[in-house]
Amino acid sequence: MSSPTLGTKPEEKITFKSRTKHTVSIVECKNPGVLQAILFAEAGYRVTCFDGDQTTVNNIAKGKTSFLEADAASKLKNHARTGLLSSTSDIRQAVSGNDIILVTTPVRINTRKKAEYSDLENACKRVGSNLQRGSLVIITSLTGIGIVEGLIRETLENNSGLKAGTDFGLAYSPFQMLGAATLEEAQEQPRIVAASDGDSLIDASTILEAISKKTVKRATNLKTAEMIGLLEVLRRDASSALANETAVLCERTGIDGFEVQKILGNEPYGPPLITKFRNDSFNDEPYLLLEDAENLNLKPRIATGARETNEEATRHIINLAKDGLDSCGKTLKRAKIACLGASRTPNTRSPFKREAIKVVENLEARGAKTSLYDPYLSDIEAAGTSFHIKKTLNEALERADCILILTAHDQFKHLNLRKMKHTMRMPAAIVDLEGITEPSKIEKEGFVYRGLGRGVWTK
Repeated sequence: MSSPTLGTKPEEKITFKSRTKHTVSIVECKNPGVLQAILFAEAGYRVTCFDGDQTTVNNIAKGKTSFLEADAASKLKNHARTGLLSSTSDIRQAVSGNDIILVTTPVRINTRKKAEYSDLENACKRVGSNLQRGSLVIITSLTGIGIVEGLIRETLENNSGLKAGTDFGLAYSPFQMLGAATLEEAQEQPRIVAASDGDSLIDASTILEAISKKTVKRATNLKTAEMIGLLEVLRRDASSALANETAVLCERTGIDGFEVQKILGNEPYGPPLITKFRNDSFNDEPYLLLEDAENLNLKPRIATGARETNEEATRHIINLAKDGLDSCGKTLKRAKIACLGASRTPNTRSPFKREAIKVVENLEARGAKTSLYDPYLSDIEAAGTSFHIKKTLNEALERADCILILTAHDQFKHLNLRKMKHTMRMPAAIVDLEGITEPSKIEKEGFVYRGLGRGVWTK
């Protein structure tokens, strides 16, 4: 097989200069595809981003995307300006002119909680139709077991007329970033890789190590790599489920979960306790593993229970707000709720947290009137949403019946409760999902307190 890096000297494979000899195509450049594109450009590769959405292509060309942190956005803009990173809606230009192709098209989970592979299959058809002999295709989408060596391999071969492992390389390395991420987080993510043949495995490992600060671990076959990717999702989901379940238990028993966490948090076998509004709870990827298990006539009890528990996470948060409003003699329907903090990080250009979006959408579906304030939210994100974004905290709190703290930004740790009483419609509730406020101080000022994992309120 004529591989993109096969035949070069070992010492050349890891140098910046040698990377500039090779070109990388990223197929579908939303998040996390564009993150990987930036990392490859940072490593010295020339990168072409392909996306069927012309708006996405234009934004990348201008170095503008709504879902990137400030540092990543700045580097995207710089690489686009210098020409090291380009974008196109022409799949032929993207694939036939590049020797390393990353397919990042995600597997959708439909309303029946089943995997939809049509988008990924169509992407592979288009890649296959333009694939050149000697190229290396790396699938970075999370897939079910057997999909890469089955559906994906067959689709690429049938549409290219080439043979994987002989005419072109095929590798798999799932890249999972929940929501938006910083470049540092992307580089720190552990990577595993498997391939259709030994040469492709070596090449893919070398290529991925250029964008990772971690050692890229090699699996013996594609199915093993797929299983490892799914088990990592299960581990996170089970951890979130334990946290969510512990939060409810502490609330019901009148225990402060933060105290429990403070004492047990440093223990080597201490549970990953509560109290943070966890992104993992809102992830559909575990259904890939559950579907595979169902096809084998298995029902993994831990995986199933974890998903059921995490599906309750949004409803539980909505119920906290409802309970707080009930104690104020108010109803959730038509209540005005000020949602504080929807961005991922305290950064001047930060995207929405996926979990924050879901909570706000659910509140509005239940008839609440929401306003949203975040000092760090990206202007692009704010302009592209239908949410009622407020420019100042006072605007968000005006005549509000309830405050819902979604993100632990410093500004929300020092709320002026006395001033707020004259701005909000008292009696009012404060629901803290991040554990950054003191329940006793809040209730002393006449507010009703509710907190995720904190059963310490008195009203």
